[in-house]
Amino acid sequence: MTLPTILEQSVAFLLPYDFSPTVLLVCITAGLLYQRGWRKAGGGLGQALMFWIGLVAMYVVLQTQFDYYGQHSFFMHRLQHLVLHHVAPFLIAVSAPAAILAAGLPEPIHRYVVTPLRRNWLLRHVYAAIQEPLVAGAIFVGLIYFWLIPSVHFYAMLNVPLYNTMNWGMAIDGLLFWWMIFNLRAPGASDMRHYGYRLLVLFLVMFPQIALGAYIALSDHDLFGIYAACGRILPITPLTDQAIGGLLTWVPAAMMSVVGGLVLVHRWNRRSRHVEKPVSPTLGCAR
Repeated sequence: MTLPTILEQSVAFLLPYDFSPTVLLVCITAGLLYQRGWRKAGGGLGQALMFWIGLVAMYVVLQTQFDYYGQHSFFMHRLQHLVLHHVAPFLIAVSAPAAILAAGLPEPIHRYVVTPLRRNWLLRHVYAAIQEPLVAGAIFVGLIYFWLIPSVHFYAMLNVPLYNTMNWGMAIDGLLFWWMIFNLRAPGASDMRHYGYRLLVLFLVMFPQIALGAYIALSDHDLFGIYAACGRILPITPLTDQAIGGLLTWVPAAMMSVVGGLVLVHRWNRRSRHVEKPVSPTLGCAR
């Protein structure tokens, strides 16, 4: 294969399969706000790198030919959702972009849009409810199970609005879940229990994903016939395609909890050292 052919195929792969102006607008807006805020407020290079990798990864799986492969191969679909629901939101949330994005907002938008939304009583209570760790964990796992119910999955892959709802829902829920995991803003020793609470949630969400992934990977019949109806693009058998997809749900998805737990333990240890006060040695009591 010649170099021009490789370049031509690479460019073709990067072109959208089903162009979405919404995805493009959201990604460009987030990128511009982050870059503007990073210049104004500053930030670490590692922090910026994680944000950009997460944002670009979301764009790639939604707005390149990757999406075509995801619609014609079960394991590519599971890889797409692994990025949308786990990897990319994890990277964005762990980079702690809130302050930088806020600094990048134009002042009129911050004053007349963001501030009223933050003060809205209903929105604050709904947000607090879905960000309660056990609730967020249940929604996180529940969405994976829901979209992998064979009958639901069948219709989602055939219906464009439902397909877009599925992908957007996974991306938004992933951002909310990982933001809840890493958003520990309260300083002080009294808040250390929140680390343990979130570690517990990460531990609990592992097992339903392992069980679902194992069931799919070890199943002896084709659970998702929609890919045969649409036409499988890769030269592998349906059960092999399904087994790889199940393994992606079983191993790397669950391992994200381990990685998240390690990040939390590191931050917990660092916070503990920061709030620990040195104790002066007792020299004796005056009488």
